[in-house]
Amino acid sequence: MKALIQRVSSASVSIGGDCVAEIKTGLLVLLGVSESDTPREVFWMVSKVANLRVFNDAEGKMNLRLADTGGDVLLVSQFTLYGDARKGNRPSFVQAARPENAKPLYEMFLSELQKTLNKSIPTGVFGADMQVSLINDGPVTIMIESP
Repeated sequence: MKALIQRVSSASVSIGGDCVAEIKTGLLVLLGVSESDTPREVFWMVSKVANLRVFNDAEGKMNLRLADTGGDVLLVSQFTLYGDARKGNRPSFVQAARPENAKPLYEMFLSELQKTLNKSIPTGVFGADMQVSLINDGPVTIMIESP
């Protein structure tokens, strides 16, 4: 499982020109699921995302978690995080989970993160052609990959 996490001052997802989800300050989480992922990776990743200290404290150091700031999360499925372009110029997505395997783990991640943060999390639409807009704050962008 991979998560590309961006600290944002705002982020939104649109489909066909209609905004389907948006947040102000918080984290945009682009989540990719691999064929080898299981619920174990979901729980590990939820803990990492929830406890990631990427928000500035009073001294300007990245010491605060999302829960410390009251920020929000926007979750977007993104199988292309598993694109492998080491050979040739066209990425291969063979490591990405098929939708029938990825969607239940994506939904489990969403559910567990909502429980952990005790808040509702807006999302994109799994498998849809989405336009994601964001203002990356910092910029701060972190890639996390499960062991």
